[in-house]
Amino acid sequence: MKLIYSRPKSLKKAVFHYCPGCGHSVAHRLICEVIDEMGLQEKTLGIPPPGCSVFAYNYFDVDMAESAHGRGAAVATGVKRAYPEIVVFTYQGDGDLAGIGTAETIHAANRGENITTIFINNAVYGMTGGQMAPTTLCGMKTTTTPYGRDHLLEGHPIKMSEILALLEGVAYIERVAVNSPSNIRKTKKAIAKAFQMQLDKRGFSMVEILSPCPTNWKMSSVQAWKWVDEEMAKVFPLGVFKDVTEKKDAD
Repeated sequence: MKLIYSRPKSLKKAVFHYCPGCGHSVAHRLICEVIDEMGLQEKTLGIPPPGCSVFAYNYFDVDMAESAHGRGAAVATGVKRAYPEIVVFTYQGDGDLAGIGTAETIHAANRGENITTIFINNAVYGMTGGQMAPTTLCGMKTTTTPYGRDHLLEGHPIKMSEILALLEGVAYIERVAVNSPSNIRKTKKAIAKAFQMQLDKRGFSMVEILSPCPTNWKMSSVQAWKWVDEEMAKVFPLGVFKDVTEKKDAD
């Protein structure tokens, strides 16, 4: 029998600690598939910060360097400038990238640092107990917004893809999801595109991934994956927000 699907070489044989229905495990596999298919395992360094993905070094069989909370882009900048020949990616959640790490992320993008960011947006602080995140939807209940997020009190959910796409140093921004087979295929394609942007030395690239969090959303896995389409994608629409190669082709 012909083998058509197997574990990526750059994904370690370890049991994920993520909750059932969580999108992190899918995102991990997709990144590893891209690394293998592009032949990057021996020249890639990943940077996960604290959060649900704090133990990502147990799963990715590539060089890894942990960063302080929110400082992924800053650490990636230093690593990439010291070793410009390698592929450097950060793997960050919404509280990390869009909360405590907002400044590092925006300025790294604005400088056009030649790094790739994988941004997992599940609209909640996962590891610390389900508090409101910068990306929490209005009306969404969390442990710190038990009656639902009120934009008059807590503001609106921040849209990092739209914000970063405005910056001159950014080469590629796309928002995708991992809640269906078709979306998963599009996510893999986006990750590969972002890595290629870095290989081509075009500047900062980011793939934002809408990811279900059944545990903190208080839903079943099936309900959570449907909620991504029915509610989350309405606030965070999927699509490409910037692609400098498309602009060049148009010219």
